[in-house]
Parts: sequence; C-alpha cells; structure tokens
Amino acid sequence: MALPRDRTVPPNTNGYYHCISRCVRRAWLCGYDKVKDIDYGYRRKWVEERILLLAEAFAVSIYAYAVMSNHLHVVLKVDATAAKEWSDEEVARRWCVVFPSSEDEDATKRRIAHIAASPEMVAKYRSRLSNLSWYMRCLNEPIARRANLEDDCTGRFWEGRFKAVALLDERAFLAAMVYADLNPIRAQMTTSPKKSDHTGIQKRIRKLTGNQLLAKKSLEPIAGVKQEGLHLRNTDYVALVDFTGRQWHHGKRGQIPRATRSVLLDMKIDPEQWQEQVKSFGTRQITAMGTLAALIEMAVNTGRAWIAGMGLARILERPAGVF
Repeated sequence: MALPRDRTVPPNTNGYYHCISRCVRRAWLCGYDKVKDIDYGYRRKWVEERILLLAEAFAVSIYAYAVMSNHLHVVLKVDATAAKEWSDEEVARRWCVVFPSSEDEDATKRRIAHIAASPEMVAKYRSRLSNLSWYMRCLNEPIARRANLEDDCTGRFWEGRFKAVALLDERAFLAAMVYADLNPIRAQMTTSPKKSDHTGIQKRIRKLTGNQLLAKKSLEPIAGVKQEGLHLRNTDYVALVDFTGRQWHHGKRGQIPRATRSVLLDMKIDPEQWQEQVKSFGTRQITAMGTLAALIEMAVNTGRAWIAGMGLARILERPAGVF
C-alpha cells in the first residue's frame, strides 16, 4: 500500500524533492509508437514548456528536469515561505496563469480583482500554489487531456501517482539534479549533456554559453522562485554532469579529473561513492535521501520506524572503498 503523500511531502512546507511521473504501462506516449508508426516526440516539448510555465506561477524553484519518451523527472524546491509573502493580488494573478480563461484582458483583470477580494479564495489558492501535489497535477493533467484529444481517446495518460523522493541535504539534492539531467544519456538517447533535448542541463548550458560572469556564479534555479546559490559554481556543476555522463555512456569507471575531484571533496562528497549515490535513483526504491541522522529524524517526525533510503545512507557513510 502506498503511503499517504503528506508522509513524504508535508503540505505547505519548504522542501527539496525529486519527482517522477510515468506514462501508463510505461508506454511510449511521448516517443515513437511502433504500432501506429507515428513519432510523438514533439509532445516532450509540451511537457517542458508546461514545467517552465508553472514554475513562474507556483512557489517552486526548478533546478533540473528531463522529459523522456515515457516519463519525466523534475528536481525542485517547494518554497512555502515565498508564497506567504505574496500579496492577495499576486496570488490571484498567479492562479489565473495556471488556470487562464478564454476571455479578454479586461475580463481577466476583473477575475483577478474578484479573487483578491475574497479572503477565502486567496487562502485556498495560496495553499495550492505552494503544494507539490498541485504543481504535479497542474503539470500532468493538461498534457493528458491534450494528448487524448489528439489521439481521439479517453483514459489515463500518466500513472495515477507521481513518485516523490525527499532530498534532505545538499549532497542528495545535487545527486538528484545530476541523475535527472543525465537521464537521456542513461537511456542512450544521446551522448552528451549539450545534446540532451528537453532537459534542464541543456537549458543551463545554453544560458552559460558566452556568459563568463554567469558561469562563475553559484548554481541557481533554472526557473521559478529565486534562491541563494548552492555551494558550487555553474561551471563546476556542468563539469560534474559532463564527467558523470561520460562514465555512464561508456559503461565503465574512468579517472576522475583533478578539477572534478576537487569540487566533490570541497563539498565533502567521496569521489569513489559519487556514482553509487547518483545511480541509486534508478536502481533503488527510496523514499528519501540524505544522511542517516536526517533520515532517522524524518522517520521520528512522521511516525515511522524505517524509511526506504536508510540502507543507502549506511553505504554512503562507510569509509571509501568498503562495500
């Protein structure tokens, strides 16, 4: 039995998450349909555009994403604190971005004013705009309706529930970002991050190209609520993704470049265990990732004796080379 969502994702609370949604039966509903001999790859653009549009309305910060042929990854922060600071008019405006009407601009302004004048509606929409489940719902449902209309059919496009992994520290968050950004390479759809279409890393690289000032800044969200940068530079992150991707593509371990090793050690990440942590998102059933102490605290706070992810934490906290 699946756990209630709020056991992993407390509503209206700040938190970092890796979210995954899969098409029904893992069908290639965004890729090549061998039965119909039709390539639905263009639908990946629909999903990418929706991810970025909703980031400008919800209280979320998007750090990484990857739209695949039969599933999607989004690594983000839910920032409930930011939502509390919005004015009533801002809440109403953002809600109308998520659910626009077909009316003219004047009618939209009247609708915003109507919502802003109702404390009950403002409170309800403010809560929803800082809720991860609502973000994923507003991401997935319009895509499903659009695809079903195009296919002249009804029924599910996505599986009923999205998977959410709570990321309890910066190391776990960074590993989730790298995993999501490298998913096309892991699936052998491409050979380099720069060529990974419909991913956050490709968008990030394009922003950095020719911009030396931005390249040296701390790693920030791609879209959504602005946040303080993580403890590494944009160029260091791109190099880390590139290095990890090369190992995945060639299917074997390689020597870690000195610069990449330095980045990992500066963040107190053992270079020899880095691959194990990143790949764990695809090879292990985990509910949360972080230090063992953080996972124990989460278990206590949510009334559980054990959390899927504790085994991995124990492995990652062993001395290097001891497995």
